[in-house]
Amino acid sequence: MARRIAAGAAYGGGSIGLIGAAAVGVFLAEVQLAKRRVGGDTAPVPPSADGRYGVAFAGPSDPMRLGMLGDSTAAGQGVRRAGQTPGALLASGLAAVAERPVDLRNVALPGARSDDLERQVSLLLADPARVPDVCVIMIGANDVTHRMPATQSVRCLTTAVRRLRTAGAEVVVGTCPDLGTIEPVYQPLRWLARRVSRQLAAAQTIGAVEQGGRTVSLGDLLGPEFAANPRELFGPDNYHPSAEGYATAAMAVLPTLCAVLGLWPETDRLDGARREDILPVAKAASQAAREAGTEVTGARAPWALLKHRRRRRLPASTEPTPHPHPDAAHGHT
Repeated sequence: MARRIAAGAAYGGGSIGLIGAAAVGVFLAEVQLAKRRVGGDTAPVPPSADGRYGVAFAGPSDPMRLGMLGDSTAAGQGVRRAGQTPGALLASGLAAVAERPVDLRNVALPGARSDDLERQVSLLLADPARVPDVCVIMIGANDVTHRMPATQSVRCLTTAVRRLRTAGAEVVVGTCPDLGTIEPVYQPLRWLARRVSRQLAAAQTIGAVEQGGRTVSLGDLLGPEFAANPRELFGPDNYHPSAEGYATAAMAVLPTLCAVLGLWPETDRLDGARREDILPVAKAASQAAREAGTEVTGARAPWALLKHRRRRRLPASTEPTPHPHPDAAHGHT
């Protein structure tokens, strides 16, 4: 199914769905029940985390530039301090590994679907002199909940990855999280949400890898760990992650973020003890969607590397040091 969705996205198809028509009625009925319980407390507006991290590493080299794109998860909705957002956590971690300052610009928008990525990419690429060195995209949950056609969703993502790669930025995509982990969601919606989320995540992986990006699965990461500790890992609205939840996700993404920049001590050699392999991209994508923190990197077509990089603890949370950039108008609302 993931391969069909990705192919439909590439060749203009728009009718491939993620669940059968017979399930739609049950799905929508359960969505209404879930809506009555999700969001019992309002998530705070995400704080702006734009700024410079790792100022202690200032030297003759220019700061690295990190761009964040996506939805409320990328923006950090659910926490109140800038240093608790995933962008800040990743910028701090990247600065510590590189021993070099990192300038973060976050254009993610709460509530965004993949069709908003065109606007977000345009914001990041508006100044050719400030193209990010690397971008992290986290999107997909709203595509599922708003029933965006999967082929359209993947087409928008692959276009965004292609534009960023063409401009010279490396790209890491955190694929669609597992919506079956949201605590107030009942069966059979929980099962359907998990299935839909994983299918979209696998299709996102195929599309992103074929455009030269790398992906990290967030599905299982927001699965067993969040299900086991819902009060600790979900925010006050029982939907968005808490500070601890974002830290868990950032720890999974950071190794790939560093590896794509040549900063991580681990190589791309396969470690059989860690169940790493080289597989056809569709099979790698499907396997990654089922296991937390799995990285998929393109090899010689149609093959891909399936990696399980060792997670490292993040540095102590830090707040950004403001710094000016020419276009201060960006995505938080």
